[in-house]
Amino acid sequence: MTDAHEVRAEPRLLIDGKLTEASSGATFENIDPTTEEVLGVTADGSPADMRSAIAAARRAFDDTSWSTDHEFRRRCLEQLHGAVAAHKEELRSITVAEVGSPIALTYANQVDLPIDDLGYWVDQPVRYEYERWLPERDVFGQPQRRLVRREAVGVVGAITPWNFPLNLNLAKLGPALAAGNTVVLKPAPDTPWSATALGRMVAEETDIPAGVVNVVASSDHMVGEVLTTDPRVDMITFTGSTATGRRIMAKGSDTVKKVFLELGGKSANIVLDDVEEAGGAIGVSAIGVCTHAGQGCAITTRLLLPRSRYQEFLDMADAMMASVTYGDPWDAANLQGPLISAKQRDRVLGYIEKGKAEGARLVRGGGVPAHLDKGFFVEPTLFADVDPKATIAQEEIFGPVLVVIPYDDDDDAVRIANDSIYGLSGAVTSASEERAMAVARRVRTGTIMVNGGFWNAPDVPFGGYRQSGVGRENGVEGFEEYLETKAIALPAR
Repeated sequence: MTDAHEVRAEPRLLIDGKLTEASSGATFENIDPTTEEVLGVTADGSPADMRSAIAAARRAFDDTSWSTDHEFRRRCLEQLHGAVAAHKEELRSITVAEVGSPIALTYANQVDLPIDDLGYWVDQPVRYEYERWLPERDVFGQPQRRLVRREAVGVVGAITPWNFPLNLNLAKLGPALAAGNTVVLKPAPDTPWSATALGRMVAEETDIPAGVVNVVASSDHMVGEVLTTDPRVDMITFTGSTATGRRIMAKGSDTVKKVFLELGGKSANIVLDDVEEAGGAIGVSAIGVCTHAGQGCAITTRLLLPRSRYQEFLDMADAMMASVTYGDPWDAANLQGPLISAKQRDRVLGYIEKGKAEGARLVRGGGVPAHLDKGFFVEPTLFADVDPKATIAQEEIFGPVLVVIPYDDDDDAVRIANDSIYGLSGAVTSASEERAMAVARRVRTGTIMVNGGFWNAPDVPFGGYRQSGVGRENGVEGFEEYLETKAIALPAR
């Protein structure tokens, strides 16, 4: 287990260019979800520490040329990318230890890919056109020149979750800094080192000016709320639960903050009745919901199967879930590790009991693995014959639980897919691309896979409809979330 692996901790906060302890001297424990043992401690930032970080970010934005010196920002981002790449193995060990992520996943979305993706933002400060002229036009009888200018928003509060912490820390820092903002990063209490390690790299291995990047870890979620209420913060970028997203919107309303919210999902995977080889389509959900113990917002946790081939496809899903290896995340053979905490494990088990109570048929799993005496594990769990209105079909479980729902025809499948407060992702598979695309265009969701296509890349905008969020991350659309728009008018020459 993890006690046999060396993990380099960074316990300090980064405030105004200095690596520092919490002002109170307090620390909090970082718990390994696989062993339930203490990995080490982290400085426990207070509201006073957060206010100091905000003040530093405000000064750095208002009193330096950070937001306007595009070439300097490019060079600093190049340094940051180089530093993060050089520390890849350190970050890999941190991710397995504090997140409980299977090490196999660190070679993809947890570590290697987000480090590569940070490189996408390096040249963005000099690649993007911040000004564009509109055609001259008469206004009140006078010819006018009009300029549309994009400028950095200002101080950005970035609040990140525990499921893919390095990925999301970099996905927010990259475009926010490239656009010319200063940032205060508040990581989840469960995974502080994925952020504090970045703070150390910023301080020791880049020319990023003091105050441009601040990292304030804390055991108290309310310390992050200081960002949402402080008038010196211009924007909040948040990834996490819809419930917390609603609170951030409410708390930020007094100062009318700009918000980007990437929230929950209950995505539907529609397998159409003409699919000849359905293994890949079904595996998107049956294997996907087990990978990292189902702790991903865009996982297709609702599998919609045609009644005409229901049992055939259900048996395939069951066989796939039976094949999933789980346990020690340091073992590269395991696709599924623990849930992040005892609280999250108990939450998932509660949903499983709710599913049984509401009449869904438990096909596989449903409990704590008998062969694992430590760690916050839940068995790969499969429910069949699920009512589309059932709790487990409507609410985000965030665990290795797949619900299978039968449908009658394409219209019925679309209706069920759209019967959700969420609209984050989804999938459609058909022998006919035309048919699959026709269904995909009707599903109200921010991203969707068609016939195995995958959208995850730094140039593709990611986000959701309805209560899955506000705005987009990545792509030009994601970069422009971190910019304001100014219109300038001048008389024609």
